[in-house]
Amino acid sequence: MIRTPGAAVHRRPTSPRPLLAGAAQYVAMSTPAAPRTRFRIAALTAADAVLRREPFPFLVARQTLEDAARAELDRDFPRYAGAGFFPYADADCGPAVRELVAELCRPEVATVLGEQLGIERLGQYPTLVTLCRALNSRHGNIHTDSLSKVATALVYLNPDWRAGSPGSLRFLANATDIDALVAPELPPLYGNFAIFRRTDCSYHGHLPYEGERRVIQVAWVTSEDEKRRKTRRGRLSRVVKWLAGALDRRFGRRG
Repeated sequence: MIRTPGAAVHRRPTSPRPLLAGAAQYVAMSTPAAPRTRFRIAALTAADAVLRREPFPFLVARQTLEDAARAELDRDFPRYAGAGFFPYADADCGPAVRELVAELCRPEVATVLGEQLGIERLGQYPTLVTLCRALNSRHGNIHTDSLSKVATALVYLNPDWRAGSPGSLRFLANATDIDALVAPELPPLYGNFAIFRRTDCSYHGHLPYEGERRVIQVAWVTSEDEKRRKTRRGRLSRVVKWLAGALDRRFGRRG
């Protein structure tokens, strides 16, 4: 086109380029909603919570999980092949359980828990998370937890508990008497919660129980090295339990 001096230049009007559907979807997905809160931290100081300093510091609380989260936590809890506690892995769990674990490991939650137990800055310690879906009868022996643990919390997720005392958590006065309770036993019902400070006399256990008993355990440990060591041992134990279960299914139990 030859432009003459003073002549107006006429251009074809252009419409805005349409936004690709995929691009719109990406924008929507790039700003996800904040995770829901499932752990009711206010329940830790409710009137029915039990806080003791002797013979070791511990706290027992109820209704610490939102009732509306029952179905999704049931759906997203891992289905382990064996019995016992296994190291937490994102891939094992659905989103509701992953978000609950993240909540329990938040430093501000650890601060509140530590204040109840007389532990300054509990959130400074690494967290080791293990989960259990089922137990066998050899679990529950009286113990204090290992020296590498600073404190241990247990969050139970069972919709009902018909077994009674078997499988219910007991805090104890000594290492030899499972009936020497220092507080009422805690059934592993949905939302029931316990945390204790590890000491040389933090005895706890439960009567033998075999079957489903869902719980999330959060332990604050003394160092990252201890966390790695315990995680490696837990993963090895998981492999051994899987192999033992596979052999049982193939050849049947003997003895």
